[in-house]
Amino acid sequence: MIVIFRIVFLSSSVILAVLYFMSISVQASIIAAVAVAAIALCIIVIVEYISHTVSARFLMASIFGLLLGFVLGHLMNLAFDSFAVPPVSGYVYIVKPLIYHLSAFALMMLFAINNEEIAFLDRIFPIKLENSDTGTLYKILDTSAIIDGRIADLCTTGFIEGILVIPNFVLHELQMIADSADSIKRNRGRRGLDILNKMQKDMSIKIKVSDMDFPDIQEVDAKLVKLGKIMNGKVITNDFNLNKVAEFQGVTALNINQLYNVLKPVVLPGEEMSVTLVKDGKDQNQAIAYLDDGTMVVVENGRRRLNELVDVVVTSVLQTTAGRMIFARLK
Repeated sequence: MIVIFRIVFLSSSVILAVLYFMSISVQASIIAAVAVAAIALCIIVIVEYISHTVSARFLMASIFGLLLGFVLGHLMNLAFDSFAVPPVSGYVYIVKPLIYHLSAFALMMLFAINNEEIAFLDRIFPIKLENSDTGTLYKILDTSAIIDGRIADLCTTGFIEGILVIPNFVLHELQMIADSADSIKRNRGRRGLDILNKMQKDMSIKIKVSDMDFPDIQEVDAKLVKLGKIMNGKVITNDFNLNKVAEFQGVTALNINQLYNVLKPVVLPGEEMSVTLVKDGKDQNQAIAYLDDGTMVVVENGRRRLNELVDVVVTSVLQTTAGRMIFARLK
């Protein structure tokens, strides 16, 4: 179909040129036909180059900004005519075109640079990734979720649907951490890379590496939120602050820590359990124990039974955003 459009445009341009110059002479019509054919070919090349390198949304935003700029320039010129200043009125032939020029250029650039933020264009040119399918669920991983490692286990259970997106800027941050001079950071970075390699080898996990980046944004967290908006995806993280920032900006964030806290077995006051007291508590006579899932148990009057397996009775449970804490007494 594109080839047909090229042929129709080229042939119609040549025919119109021949018909227009035929009244002058045959030689003039031939020269005009050749010139118009060359110009038409150049136009075809330029239009197709722009079509392949510039998105339709960007182009439409630029055209709309240009037209709006001309309208604004015209209104400014009308105001200029109404309030003519004698020293400037002598240069009206310069001032008026300059107003058109500046207003059109300014609004065209404004709309072109911020084309993703123009809401009404979403109805005509919705933002979506290349080769993306309608209804595809994207889960964007941040650095903390990758290093944590539990995301790999979650994916193997089948609870995580859709495609896991690994942005290149997250991979770069992981590599920077893995190359850190600090041994703890270096081990965390290498663990994250190992987790990614493990997930990539698992054929049941769909992973997509995204090349999309935002050079004007420096922070990785801000880039993740921006990418979540563009992809209409959800950000998977362990970072509580990123969780709040994403939700504030309208991007859904899935916090793995919150998920694991919800999935921990429910403990009610009055229940009995056996725990090993491992260290002193903050208050006098308190001792600390830990359940298998990492939940802290504070046992009253347990300091004298340190390093022993004891039976306790739950007195209360404190649930916070950071996790759960159980208070108990010796049986």
